Amino acid sequence: MVLGEQGVIVSELQEGATSLGIEFGSTRIKAVLIDHDYRTLAAGDVEWENRLEDGLWTYSMDQIHQGLQAAYAAMAEDVRRQYGVTLTKIGAMGISAMMHGYLAFDKDGRLLVPFRTWRNTNTRQAHEELSQAFKINIPERWSIAHLYQAILNGEEHVPKVAYITTLAGYMHWRLSGRKVIGIGDASGMFPIDSSRKEFDQGLLDIFSRLPQVQAQPWDIHDLLPEPLTAGSDAGALTAEGAALLDPSGQLQPGVPMAPPEGDAGTGMVATNAVRPRTGNVSAGTSIFAMVVLEHPLRDFHPEVDPVTTPAGDPAGMSHANNFTSDLNAWVGLFGEFAKAAGLDLKGDALYATLFNQALLGDKDAGGLINYCFYSGEFLAGLEEGRPVFARGPEGRMTLANFMRAQLFSAFSPVTIGMDVMTRQEHVQVDTMVGHGGIFATPKVAQRILAAAFNAPIKVMSTAVEGGAWGMAVLADYLGHADQTLADYLDANVFAGVQSTTEQPDPADVKGFRAFFDRFTKGLPIEQAAVKTIPLQG
Repeated sequence: MVLGEQGVIVSELQEGATSLGIEFGSTRIKAVLIDHDYRTLAAGDVEWENRLEDGLWTYSMDQIHQGLQAAYAAMAEDVRRQYGVTLTKIGAMGISAMMHGYLAFDKDGRLLVPFRTWRNTNTRQAHEELSQAFKINIPERWSIAHLYQAILNGEEHVPKVAYITTLAGYMHWRLSGRKVIGIGDASGMFPIDSSRKEFDQGLLDIFSRLPQVQAQPWDIHDLLPEPLTAGSDAGALTAEGAALLDPSGQLQPGVPMAPPEGDAGTGMVATNAVRPRTGNVSAGTSIFAMVVLEHPLRDFHPEVDPVTTPAGDPAGMSHANNFTSDLNAWVGLFGEFAKAAGLDLKGDALYATLFNQALLGDKDAGGLINYCFYSGEFLAGLEEGRPVFARGPEGRMTLANFMRAQLFSAFSPVTIGMDVMTRQEHVQVDTMVGHGGIFATPKVAQRILAAAFNAPIKVMSTAVEGGAWGMAVLADYLGHADQTLADYLDANVFAGVQSTTEQPDPADVKGFRAFFDRFTKGLPIEQAAVKTIPLQG
């Protein structure tokens, strides 16, 4: 970097001409600071893990608060190390987090039960009853499904509920004092009326009239945060919020805050996929494929979540709870072998070596089969998960086939919902963009996904920026809300961004479909594993 550029950046940092995005992912909390050209100036992150408590996946409040502070502190230290500036001003900021789940509070703001994350699949009865009552799919992960299941279970805390929200909504509340939520994240709480950009009032009324709900001392209309579209005024960082975010006391309050969004929305922004007929695949601990719809789906499909973009437009989501956990475990095993063999092979180099092998395997992965289910998976009919690798006696057990089976299996659950949209509802997709660290190795995951979806897959140079970067972009959009979000992204953020596109290879498509058929027919293997292998090992 030349001195002139350094000087400009230092000036922007001192004047607060920046935007900050913080995203709570499933395994990492990341803070990203960008400039007016959407370049990442500094970043910081901290790893964290959910835990199983009384049979439910959760993170503690201490984990949430400490993780927020650690990620911000790491980013601020990155600013100081690179530019010699103590960060005191920020132009705009926003909070994003993994969607869905259940955070319930009483009238005094006290948490009533531990945070229930998207990973929990104990809400099957609520999903079925609400989907039937509403005539649209209400996924097990949604906040309203968690609330209704708690009602059905007669849980002691239910009559005390005064407010429910998501993780992003909660953190925004703590930082700004406002009980609002980005409309994309809101669409994972309760169905949205896209024409009015608000929760569907008719469905709220139906919910209120359910016998078990009528018995409660509260009204559902009063329990939910206010949905806001991207670019709306969502408040500002309060003095208390600044002290929570930066206990050192350096950061000044008053930072304008964007509506808090879910990771699906930030993934759509980070891939410029907010126009109708565009789509994206965001891959991490979980994976979801989103397609922005030209009109709502015609029929009820339990495999597809009816959600919205951050602008409030209808979208269809195929969401799988499981993606990289099993894959990472196997890569870690090979990393241990490399270390034991005296090889200096780790990190990106280790992943690239193994992933590239997948392109050398048999088209159908040589008869091998893998199930990546660390947790339950609605799309596969599983309330619990157990990672399983299996092969027939004549399966071709090579490293290339093994890695191809790993990648094929990771993309198989999400393919179930995509098949519903493209093959049954005939949804048209002009562009599909891959997003997430798995696309960092050139072409491999991109080519595998093209085979799975039988569609061209684009990966942009911003593919590994992640949701925190996407949230920072949404924060910057507060100053450009005179444009539509789609126009803003096209003209300001992605103009000139480089990309590569992989077309589906017919032989790869045929090979994936052979594997996928084996995958679906072999699901009894996974179900047997759930019955015979204890959850705690």
